[in-house]
Amino acid sequence: MKSFSCLLLTGILVLLQACSPSVSRKSVFDVLEPATVLNLEQDTTIVLVRDYFPSIDKVDRTDSPNLKVIPYQGQDTVMIILHEDTPAMTVLNVHTKGQVGNIPVRRMTLQTQAAPRLAVFPASPDTDALFTVRIENGPATLYLFWQNSLVQTVRITDVYNVLLPGFTALMDRSWVRVYAVNQGGHSNDLLIPLDKGRPVLRQDQITRSDKHARIMYQVFVDRFFNGNPANDRRINSPEVLPRVDYQGGDLEGVVLKIKEGFFRELGVNTIWLSPITQNPYDAWGQIEDPKTKFSGYHGYWPLYITKVDDRFGNEQVLTELLDRAHEDNMNVILDHVANHMHINSPTLQQHPDWVTSPVTPDGRPNFELWDEFRLTTWFDKHIPKFDFSRPDVCQALSDSALFWLQHFDLDGFRHDATKHIDELFWRTLTRKITKEFPDRTVLQIGETYGSPSLIGSYVKKGMLDGQFDFNLYYAFLNATVAPGGSFENLWDQLETCLIQYGYHNLMGNISGNHDMARYISLAGGDLGLDENQKLAGWKRRIGTGKPESFDYLAMLHALNMTLPGIPCIYYGDEIGMPGANDPDNRRMMIFEGYTPQQVRLKERVRRLTSLRSTNLALLYGDLFPLHVSRDVLAYVRIYMGKAVAVYLNKGHDFFDIRSLSLPFGLSTDSMVPYMGETVVAPQGFTIMVIE
Repeated sequence: MKSFSCLLLTGILVLLQACSPSVSRKSVFDVLEPATVLNLEQDTTIVLVRDYFPSIDKVDRTDSPNLKVIPYQGQDTVMIILHEDTPAMTVLNVHTKGQVGNIPVRRMTLQTQAAPRLAVFPASPDTDALFTVRIENGPATLYLFWQNSLVQTVRITDVYNVLLPGFTALMDRSWVRVYAVNQGGHSNDLLIPLDKGRPVLRQDQITRSDKHARIMYQVFVDRFFNGNPANDRRINSPEVLPRVDYQGGDLEGVVLKIKEGFFRELGVNTIWLSPITQNPYDAWGQIEDPKTKFSGYHGYWPLYITKVDDRFGNEQVLTELLDRAHEDNMNVILDHVANHMHINSPTLQQHPDWVTSPVTPDGRPNFELWDEFRLTTWFDKHIPKFDFSRPDVCQALSDSALFWLQHFDLDGFRHDATKHIDELFWRTLTRKITKEFPDRTVLQIGETYGSPSLIGSYVKKGMLDGQFDFNLYYAFLNATVAPGGSFENLWDQLETCLIQYGYHNLMGNISGNHDMARYISLAGGDLGLDENQKLAGWKRRIGTGKPESFDYLAMLHALNMTLPGIPCIYYGDEIGMPGANDPDNRRMMIFEGYTPQQVRLKERVRRLTSLRSTNLALLYGDLFPLHVSRDVLAYVRIYMGKAVAVYLNKGHDFFDIRSLSLPFGLSTDSMVPYMGETVVAPQGFTIMVIE
């Protein structure tokens, strides 16, 4: 039986639909991606409006029905002051050229168990609604946004039948977002993609441009596959040990693997290429144990930031790689290095004043002071750091990044050293991208080690789409490898991420990367958590350790493939390549001669990517806990009546999932095993689905 509030809202929206200029309305805000939610954690907050609408040329004014808004250093920046009676949810109105866009604003409050929970379901057949929102822990006030407009605010107790004005059908892809608040706190946020005004219900409606559908694979170019031995050019110096010299991997090797179907068969749809810009031909850096200098095989010491390194190929090969990937319906993003250049680069020789001081204000060497002087510190003496507090530097370096989009059909960037670069650069670059390529989907994902609040400060429409979630990875590592590790701590971190970045974030969930030891070696005990993980790789051959390490790595893949965000596989983690930290984690990729354990792991990864690609609950579903304990973590994701339930068991006892119930009236009787059994084995996982 429909609630009175639901019936009232349905009537209001039908009226809106009947009275709206359904074929004439097209606000500038309608065609922009939905603005990031503004979270207010203090009484006074300085807000740059273009962080939310980066392509807007001029902001006429900004106001709010529940906040004091004061212009601050120009109309583009405002000071927001909370009133005593500011509700937990409101909007910031942005006016330009007689049109208005709404930024969702959340006043962060203490969350309790009584906070509302939302899930989206298909509409009842006896209504004209597009879909139905169900609520637990009601009543609550519901806020519904289409694109950048607050469509409705209503008090509900159980269900909400959603209708939208007819002009929403004018757009090929648009978005509905739904929030709820009550005295218990904020709900999760719903995200419903629309295809010409109708909810997306089928996998074949997902396109390559849908960012939430990305499954990423990190290719470390020099260590992936040698497709053209003619361009091999090792330093071959006694000063450089072979492990840190060039090994011959190149762009033609990636092209060959695309042609062979390597990525397609694995089920990934986005290739992340390590930096391919021209690096020096000689050796730099120095360590004493073992005594060696290094080549620039990794690509992070650019001499020229708009030229392909001739050891990796050329512009024609890069173009072929992009064409082949796009023919296979895959995206390609490029690892972009803006923070620094090699000391011998012509750019630095022409502009020596563009770099920060190698000496701190108190007279110390300003090297590797990652947190104390994160915006000025140098990574090493041979790679001076750019001073991004200068607008001219931001303009020049953002133009260099834009070069790659102008000349190549790239689908985005992985940005190196994000937290070491001033926000001015990210705002400058993203504004240029949105202005020059308004109809092109460009994913930007950053690299920041730090607190969720620091990471999240860069995740805005005017800066980056997301960042890699190292905190979540380390929470899983500690839960499964550290003595006394607990999934309760992993859930706490996951919950923090959902609150900080949203339930439909584009954060990268990693199996590892080129700057950390391989997870499988830590899980198997062949590498210790507390030992010097770089030195260990030089001193002994690191393996996978105990056989169950493959099961733990499969569990990590299962977690990443079923969480909100973008799952990212570090090359070789699909087969359990071992290794200590850099450079041992950068061994040459292997494509044949797999052990039975490697074959089994790769097949499990294939099954996980297949589920991720075909079940919309894993792309747009909301996440709810089912069970959290030291050894077992269980959760479910729900979208339009589809559900995927995940059960992870790191303990030594079997866990029977049949005693757990599902939220929102879903029945466990309707669930079908996809991977695993209803009794979860130790060091194992089970995935159940409701179609």
